[in-house]
Amino acid sequence: MLRKRKINSMSTRTATPGARKLSGSERGLGVRRIDLSSAQLASSENARDINRDIVLEIIRFRQPLSRVELARFSGLQPSTISIIVEHLLVEGWIREGAVVRRSRGRPATMLQVSEHLVTFALDIRPDRAILAVIDLTGRVLSRETVMTVSDPDLALQRIVERMHVLRERHADKSFEGIGVSVPGRVDPETQRLLLAPNLHWHNFDIKTALEKALNLQVEIDNDATACLLAESWYGRLAGVQNAVLVAVSEGVGAAILAGGQLHSGYNGLAGEFGHIPIDSNGPVCGCGQRGCWEMAASSRAALHFYQELCPTQRPIDIYTLLRFAEENDPAAIEAVSRQAVALGRGLRLIMAALSPELILITGELTSSWERFGPIIQKEMESGVLAGPPPRLATAGDGELARLQGAAAVLLQRHASYHRSTHSPRVERRLPSGAIPKVHHSFATA
Repeated sequence: MLRKRKINSMSTRTATPGARKLSGSERGLGVRRIDLSSAQLASSENARDINRDIVLEIIRFRQPLSRVELARFSGLQPSTISIIVEHLLVEGWIREGAVVRRSRGRPATMLQVSEHLVTFALDIRPDRAILAVIDLTGRVLSRETVMTVSDPDLALQRIVERMHVLRERHADKSFEGIGVSVPGRVDPETQRLLLAPNLHWHNFDIKTALEKALNLQVEIDNDATACLLAESWYGRLAGVQNAVLVAVSEGVGAAILAGGQLHSGYNGLAGEFGHIPIDSNGPVCGCGQRGCWEMAASSRAALHFYQELCPTQRPIDIYTLLRFAEENDPAAIEAVSRQAVALGRGLRLIMAALSPELILITGELTSSWERFGPIIQKEMESGVLAGPPPRLATAGDGELARLQGAAAVLLQRHASYHRSTHSPRVERRLPSGAIPKVHHSFATA
C-alpha cells in the first residue's frame, strides 16, 4: 500500500461545509472508495487544523489583508477567523501591520506573515553543499557554497561552521530549523539515507548530526520531492491533482503527485525512474545496474557525451557546457541534444506508468530550455499511447528550487509539530536529548 502525504494545495483541501462547491471533476462518479484499513474519522481537531492551514496559506499568498477579507476568501465564519488568527499571532507565524481606515465601517488591521521567521535550507550535492537562509515567502536572504568531501563527518563539520556564521549574520531573525534536500531517497521514519548512489553517504545520519550541532529541528527529503513541495508551498500547483516533477542533475529522480497526494511508496523509494535500465549494453550506474535512464539523461551524461566528442578538451562542468551550447559550439549542442533526447524518451515511462496532467523539469538544463525543451517535448509526445500528452514545463533553476524545497520540507513539518505544542513561538531549540519524531502525514501549512 502506498504511503501518502498531503501536499499543500488550497484547491484540494477544505474543512468547512459550504466553504466551496466541488466541481464535477472533483466530485467524480459514484461513491468515493475508502480504504477502511487506514481511514481515520474526521474530528473537530482535524477540521480546526486544516482551517488553520488554509488561513495561513491565504495570508501568505494575499498579504497584507484584514480579518474581514480572510473570512471572505476562506468562506469561514468571522468568529472562526478570529480564533485562528489569534493562535497564529501567539505562535508567531503572522503579525499585525498597518491600520487601514475606510470610508465605511471600523478601521481594519492588516495581517501578514512574520518577516522574522526564517529557516536554514541545505542542498547537499556530491561535490558541494549550498546553504541558504530563507523566509516564509521563499525569499533567499543569504546563500553560500561549501565544497564537500567524501568523509561525511568532515563535510558536515564544514557545513555547521558556515551555518553558525550565517546565524550570527542574521541574529535579528528567529531560525525555525533546517530543511535538507539530498540527491537520494530517505527512510520515511528514520530520515536516514536509503539510496544515494551519487553521494556515497549511505546510511549516514545527517539529521542527528545537524540537530546535535545546532540544536534546531531538522527535516530531510529527496531533492525531487523537495522541489515538488516548493512548487506547492509557493502556490504554483493550484488546481493540479496529478503531476510528476523530474529533477535532472548528477542523476535523475522524480516526485509523484497523484490525486492531490504526494506518494513516496511503501519504503520511500517511489519515483526512482532514473534507475530503471533502458539499455542493457549501457554504462554501469552508481546503483550497480547497467544502462539506467540517468546514465543517458542526467547532466553527468551530457558531460560524458561532450568528452567523447572532444577527448582533448579539459574537464568542464555542466554550466560551462550549457554556455558553450548557447555560444553555438557544435559539440556542446550535440552533447546536450543527446541528453535531451534521452530525457524525452524516458518521460514516456512516466506517462505510461502514471498518466500525469503535468510534468515539471528542474535542473541545470532548464537554463537552456528554449533551445533544448522542444527536443524533450517532441520525444515525449511521440510516445503518447492515447489522448493528449501531459503539459511539460520547467520548475526553475535547480539550485533555487532545491533550496526553496528544503525550506518547504522543514516548514510544513515544523508547522504541524509546533501546532501541537500550543506555546508562544520563540526560536525553536530542541531540548537536549529530546528530539521530537515528526510523522510524514500532514495537513501542511
